[in-house]
Amino acid sequence: MALSLQQRNDASTDLRGEGVYERLSPVYDLLFGPALQAGRLAAVARMAVAPGDQVLEVGAGTGINAPLYPRHCRVTAIDISASMLDRARARLEREHLAHVRLLEADAAALMFADDAFDVVYAPYVMSVVPDPVRVAREMRRVCRPGGRIVILNHFRSANPLVARLEHAISPLTIHIGFRSDLDLNALLREAELRAAAVESVNVPPIWSLVTCIKGA
Repeated sequence: MALSLQQRNDASTDLRGEGVYERLSPVYDLLFGPALQAGRLAAVARMAVAPGDQVLEVGAGTGINAPLYPRHCRVTAIDISASMLDRARARLEREHLAHVRLLEADAAALMFADDAFDVVYAPYVMSVVPDPVRVAREMRRVCRPGGRIVILNHFRSANPLVARLEHAISPLTIHIGFRSDLDLNALLREAELRAAAVESVNVPPIWSLVTCIKGA
């Protein structure tokens, strides 16, 4: 019998993403800034943030997304890495981004009420967390009906040859903090989400920008 994505997560070696990203925090912007910026810009555009909207960012990192949000919304950005959040706080202060607040929190157990946000966004984080299904379910829970859930991530290729390679190297990439073979369709199915749009972003276009409407 085939295992669900969540069962495979439980049976596999835990990701060590928190420790890896604590160590990467000093060079994160250099390694992943310009190379992945096109996807970030596309994601913010797809959010269609309206004045007064409440936005939750899951995986704030160094705060690299913070300057991209329109100042007419209110952003709550969370991360589990204290080192990343220290750098994010310095960025907010340096760039006077008073519409963004930072919290140290676990994406798999959000402290927010149901239906609390108009937009919930996970940038380049689903392959890092130990249980992406649980994170996606929490994102759905805290998003209001009709709100947008936006996921920006690398997912397993639809090309069978590439997918086999991604699966083969996943045991290695797990040890540096991410999985290379996360299945988008399984993630959405098990999180009870439906994609309204899936777009390829960045160069090379091996990352996906996934937009879901809660309740659609």
